Amino acid sequence: MPYINIRVTDEGVTAAQKQQLIAGATDLLQRVLHKDPATTVVIIDEVATDNWGVDREQITARRQREQAAK
Repeated sequence: MPYINIRVTDEGVTAAQKQQLIAGATDLLQRVLHKDPATTVVIIDEVATDNWGVDREQITARRQREQAAK
């Protein structure tokens, strides 16, 4: 049983977008690895931006800096 874990920041991902991720990831495993969609599990974890960092910086701070620069 394939297991796919997708992690995104909790910045307003809609239910429709999550459905697209689930379908797309499932289709990818079917197409590339010939896995059965009926047994493919997809989990989407939403992570608070305070708990996600890039280049030594929390995403929360990065987003604030980007907004201030506009």
